[in-house]
Amino acid sequence: MRLVVLASGRGSNLRAIIDAIDTGELDASVSGVFSDKPTAPALAIGRAADIETSALDPRAYPTRAAFDDALLDRVSAMAPDLVVLAGYMRIISEAALAPWVGRMVNIHPSLLPDHPGLDTHRRALEAGDARHGASVHYVTPTLDGGPVLAQTSITIGADDTPTSLARRLLPLEHRLYVATLVLMSGGKLCWRDGGAQLDGRPLTHPLQHDGQSAFID
Repeated sequence: MRLVVLASGRGSNLRAIIDAIDTGELDASVSGVFSDKPTAPALAIGRAADIETSALDPRAYPTRAAFDDALLDRVSAMAPDLVVLAGYMRIISEAALAPWVGRMVNIHPSLLPDHPGLDTHRRALEAGDARHGASVHYVTPTLDGGPVLAQTSITIGADDTPTSLARRLLPLEHRLYVATLVLMSGGKLCWRDGGAQLDGRPLTHPLQHDGQSAFID
C-alpha cells in the first residue's frame, strides 16, 4: 500500500508508521510527506528516512481552496493508495477533498463523535468524561465526522490534566494508527459502496484496540 502522509507538527505518528514498515509489521511504503509548515519536524523525519518531502506555505496562495488544490495536486502526482493525516492541522476545503473521500484517513484525539475539533483533552476533563481516547476515521467534509474505523481509550484519573492525558494517550494513538493501517493494507478494512467495510461487510461500530497490540472485538 502506497501512503502519502500530511503533517503539520512533530511527526510522532509518522515516526510510528515508518518504524512499523521497517520492522515488517506494516506492509506499506511512504511515498511522500507533505506539510503546510516548512519547519515542521515531521519533514525532517521524512528526509531522514529517504522519503520525498515538500512544504507549501498557505500564505503564498490567494485562498484556502487554492492552497488545498495545489497541495492535493502534488499528492495526486504520487499516486497513493491512501492519504494519511498525521497531525495535519488544516481543514481541507470540500471541493478539494471530494475526490479523496474513501482514500484519506485521520487520527483524532478523542472518542468521536465526542469532542471534534481542538483542545480535546481539556474538553474531556471539563465534560467530566470517565474515559478519553483516540479515533481513526475516514476524512469527509464534516469536521472529524467521517466514519470511525477504530478507537482506543484510557480511564481519566482524578488528578489528570490536559497535559497528562495527552502524554498517556500518545503511545496508544501510535499503536492504534499502525494497527488500523495494517488492516487496511491487507484489504480487510476498506471503503466500499459509500462506507467503511470490514471483511466485506459494513462496519457497524468502531473496532476497539487494547492500546498495546490487538483489537479486542
